[in-house]
Amino acid sequence: MNKIRLLVVDDHPVFRLGIVSMFHDLPDIEVIGEAADGLEAVEAYRTHRPDVCLMDLRMPRLSGVEAILEIRREFSDARVIVLTTYDSDEDIFRAVQSGAKSYLLKDSPRDPILATVRGVFSGQDMMPKLVVDVLSLRLDRHELTAREIEVLRHLVRGRSNKEIAANLAISERTVKFHLGGLFAKLKVLDRTQAAVTAVRLGIVEVG
Repeated sequence: MNKIRLLVVDDHPVFRLGIVSMFHDLPDIEVIGEAADGLEAVEAYRTHRPDVCLMDLRMPRLSGVEAILEIRREFSDARVIVLTTYDSDEDIFRAVQSGAKSYLLKDSPRDPILATVRGVFSGQDMMPKLVVDVLSLRLDRHELTAREIEVLRHLVRGRSNKEIAANLAISERTVKFHLGGLFAKLKVLDRTQAAVTAVRLGIVEVG
C-alpha cells in the first residue's frame, strides 16, 4: 500500500517535532519533509511534491496564507491543511480563500487530525463546523458601505452617536440610520454586538 506523503510546516521546532512524531509508524502516512517558515514550505513542496501539507498560519518571512497561494500558483491541485492556534474569523476566511482544504486548531485531538489528513487526501470535504459557520456568515453578510465602516470604527472606539456625528460632520439622525443598516447586515441587535462582531470578522481593527 502506498503511503500518504506528508509535508509538515511550522516555525516552532518543538511543536513540529510533536506533529511529526504523531505520524510515526503509521501504516498509511509518512512524513517526507519539514519546513520552518513559508519560504521553506514553498521550496520543500517543490522538492518533495507531497500528497498533503500541514501548514502553520503565522510564520516569519512568508505567512501560511502567502505560502499556500504561492504553492497553488505552481500546483493547483495542492492539498493543504492549516494547523494553527488562531481561530479568528478573518484568519479562517483568508486561509480557506487561499485554497486550504481544511482548518484545524493545534489543540485538536490526534484522531481528528489523522482523519482530516486521510480525508483530504481522498478528496473528501473535511471542513469542521467552526469553518463552515464562519464562511456562512461571511457569505451571507452584505458588503458594508464606506460610511458604515467609518461609523463602525467610531463605534468600536466607544464613541456615542453625538460624538460620531460630530466627527463625521453628519446629523445624529443619520448616524442612527447607518447603525440600523449595520445591525441588519451584521445580524446583531445592539451597539456592543456590532462592535464585537466587527472586530471578530476583521472589519475593524482595535487600536
